[in-house]
Amino acid sequence: MKTSKQLERYFKGAANHRRLDILRLIAKNSGVTLESIAQMLDCNIKTISEHTRRLTQAGLLNKKYQGRQVAHFLSPYGKRFVEFAKTF
Repeated sequence: MKTSKQLERYFKGAANHRRLDILRLIAKNSGVTLESIAQMLDCNIKTISEHTRRLTQAGLLNKKYQGRQVAHFLSPYGKRFVEFAKTF
């Protein structure tokens, strides 16, 4: 069982409509790049970069560096969070 502090970290990390959109998008398209996320969500790449950084800090996303590109994947807790959001 997670502590209240640990749960707070996940909820604060996802507490933004754009971040929730990013989590859902990555759940459907695992390994998607920053540029692709920005294009699919019709948003500025710098904005998406900041949101993915916060999601990574919260432990909901994992990044894999592939040369100049960065692939984004849901962490195990990110997957559970997306499932929770679907049922909520």
